[in-house]
Amino acid sequence: MRGVETRIQEIRHRIFREVARMAYHTEWPVDKRIEELPYKIIPGEVGNFRNDVFLERAIVGERLRLAMGLPSRSAAEHAPLSDNIEAADKAETYYTPPLINVIKFACNACKEKRVYVTDGCQGCLAHPCVEVCPKDAIHLDRTNGRSHIDEDKCIKCGKCATVCSYKAIITQERPCAAACGMDAIHSDENGKADIDYEKCVSCGQCLVNCPFGAIADKSQIFQVIRSIQSGEKVYAAVAPAFVGQFGPKVTPGKLRAAMKALGFTDVFEVAIGADLCATQEANDFIEEVPEKLPFMATSCCPAWSVMAKKLFPEHANCISMALTPMVLTARLIKQEHPDAKIVFIGPCAAKKLEAMRKSVRSEVDFVLTFEEMDGIFDAKHVDIENIEEDPDGVNDASADGRNFAVAGGVAKSVADVIHEKYPDREVKIANAEGLKECRQLLKMATLGKYNGYLLEGMACPGGCVAGAGTMQPVKKSQAAVNLYASKAHHKNSNETEHVKALDKIV
Repeated sequence: MRGVETRIQEIRHRIFREVARMAYHTEWPVDKRIEELPYKIIPGEVGNFRNDVFLERAIVGERLRLAMGLPSRSAAEHAPLSDNIEAADKAETYYTPPLINVIKFACNACKEKRVYVTDGCQGCLAHPCVEVCPKDAIHLDRTNGRSHIDEDKCIKCGKCATVCSYKAIITQERPCAAACGMDAIHSDENGKADIDYEKCVSCGQCLVNCPFGAIADKSQIFQVIRSIQSGEKVYAAVAPAFVGQFGPKVTPGKLRAAMKALGFTDVFEVAIGADLCATQEANDFIEEVPEKLPFMATSCCPAWSVMAKKLFPEHANCISMALTPMVLTARLIKQEHPDAKIVFIGPCAAKKLEAMRKSVRSEVDFVLTFEEMDGIFDAKHVDIENIEEDPDGVNDASADGRNFAVAGGVAKSVADVIHEKYPDREVKIANAEGLKECRQLLKMATLGKYNGYLLEGMACPGGCVAGAGTMQPVKKSQAAVNLYASKAHHKNSNETEHVKALDKIV
């Protein structure tokens, strides 16, 4: 639903804005303010989004807690919204699992999967639906000739839906589960969506696809603002998918100026880390494939790499050991500014998962999505589209580094470095978008189909520009990133000045 301003996007924006305002207004007691906010966001006697105003306020309350980085609670727990609120205002507060949460009393308890005869059934003479059903689950209503499905017999194969000329039989699947490439979502005892965290890789696609807004992730909006207020030197590392996310008129120079207006010490483009990542992966590929490894898979998408290691542990060594662009950019910044606090700002929920790792927390202090960042701009009344442009813009990254944000861009960047360094070396590439396709790609690779290949996996269909924290249509984002990349001064990742630092920071 990216690019469509639904009620869910509206309520999420309000939540992020109010949490940011709560952080900026240090004169407000946080415990009292969070108790008041559900009534401010959902005023009056009638709910704005659901019929029950009390239910809506309860859901908003849990969203506020998650946006503060606090645990979600069930309807059975009796405690004020401000319960343990002091934990959100501690410097060491970090995400605690689980990152992606189902607010159970917001869930519609959708059917996991059902084949359903709609009112569009014309009671036709042919009734091919009856003929193709392997379980004799479809019968006719003799009064009107319409089909009916016996759910006790139905195996949900969908053959009847396929042969219906009127498309009057449909297969319905719970949207969050259909979007989950890890099959991590099932029903609890009350029919509500439940996440198996042993399978979940925190890609956030369930969050994006739930039409009831019942799934939310934790945020560090409050902690980032308080870190800036404390006088720490906080640097923003902005993912290359930012182009167009804050409006069509927002140039890199305006974004830099807006970030500085919020108190960030400086702004770096994560595409410089992408250049380093591509160069490192190119070197590893030349050294290891096929002599040491049958194939090599890229490492920059954390949801893809975690999925690969969970489902194909015997081939975990085939996932590139190269540091991700986020971590490489953070190391570049801390090389020059050892006391810096680093905030990664990007499209990705799974980057929050990556930053939880002990090995990464020393490099990256906070992670925000573009959507969360938009709430901060609104809270501080920063008119990002009309702000005076910073003439320095952002960093001098390559076209290939900036194209990391688009599906296929990572593998192309690595291949371009290899072609420049080793012109005679052939690089075969295969890539997949969405975790379902990624699983199939890796399965075929483990069976020997992709020996000698460089594999790229992106958990989000379309690449990083389709991440759970983005706000505009995926196709529009892809076009914007491609245009922005075309303006880079360098084509290949290993041509930039920053690549010289690779040996020092790895």
